[in-house]
Amino acid sequence: MSPAATSTINPPLGILIFMLGGLAGATFYLPFKKVRGWAWESYWFVYAVTGLVLVPWILAYLTSPNVLAVLHAAPRGELLYCFLCGAAWGFGGLTWGLMIRYLGFGLGLAMGAGLTSAAGTLIPPMLRGSEAIRAMFTTASGIVSVIAALISLAGIVFVGLAGMSKEQELPEEEKRKVIAEFNFRKGVLVAIFSGLMSSAMSFGLQGGRNIEALARTIDPPTPINWAGMPVLVVVLLGGFLVNASWCLLLNLRNGSIADYVRHDVPLPANFLWAALAGAIWCSQFICFKTGEPKMGPTSYIGWAVLMASSILFSQLLALWLGEWRGTSRRTISRLVAGLALLIVSAALAGWGPSLD
Repeated sequence: MSPAATSTINPPLGILIFMLGGLAGATFYLPFKKVRGWAWESYWFVYAVTGLVLVPWILAYLTSPNVLAVLHAAPRGELLYCFLCGAAWGFGGLTWGLMIRYLGFGLGLAMGAGLTSAAGTLIPPMLRGSEAIRAMFTTASGIVSVIAALISLAGIVFVGLAGMSKEQELPEEEKRKVIAEFNFRKGVLVAIFSGLMSSAMSFGLQGGRNIEALARTIDPPTPINWAGMPVLVVVLLGGFLVNASWCLLLNLRNGSIADYVRHDVPLPANFLWAALAGAIWCSQFICFKTGEPKMGPTSYIGWAVLMASSILFSQLLALWLGEWRGTSRRTISRLVAGLALLIVSAALAGWGPSLD
């Protein structure tokens, strides 16, 4: 590792940046509540244009002055890999709702988010070769980071169990509304597909090592903290292709293509709120890439921290909004245990790199 790279390492700051990304991931949907009179596919398309194309490219131009030269010089195979990982994430995200439909929020969250977190944290460093795998299980920092990832996974499962318990306590009529199409076999199959495909975002964001190296060397060089921006724009472009294609297909099929020019809705406000949701959503992965250099060799733990903190903040927000009001002590105990484990995992992730 170069002296410049070593001087940027600051694990506690890296964990804080990842957690800020998790906060963005937990709250990005709030502006959607302000959209009026549009079909889902219409405001999701505006979100996708903003969060997957405009914001990352504007930021890349501002922070990575050599971004076009880097992408031109980058290995074609690596560019394609990052793009396809983004597209895979797009398919995973589109099937997330189907998973919730078949399993309910609690069980669906535990399985889908758990798979996304575990696969997105542990598989990318293994793809780098035997040396990276050895470091995960033979160095103090690597072992603690793996333990932190497993504790994070346990926290996600406990939050999922709390969600299951909450669903069971709903009145029968409300329960049917939530999981009217419950199908465990279908739900598990969809959860495996959705969870693994969603974790491909992590594969892509961590799979552009040569692109990041070029960003730091081609004149004018990109500062190390922003070297991941050329990778980010490629991965999100793959996700945009899938999301935009599906939204436009639904626009045409459902006759909602006119939403973008309707005069009987607050058109400027709808564009603004949907675009704001996209900008906030994109922030979580901007934080992921800018937090990585702070973590040194254990940067892979960032995905677990990002996922865990997103769930942590989303449930704290749900508590504040009263969504857990009236549930049993058992349900709240499971929720509190899950949130506590997520906090412990973040603390361990920040402490681990200091052990070597």
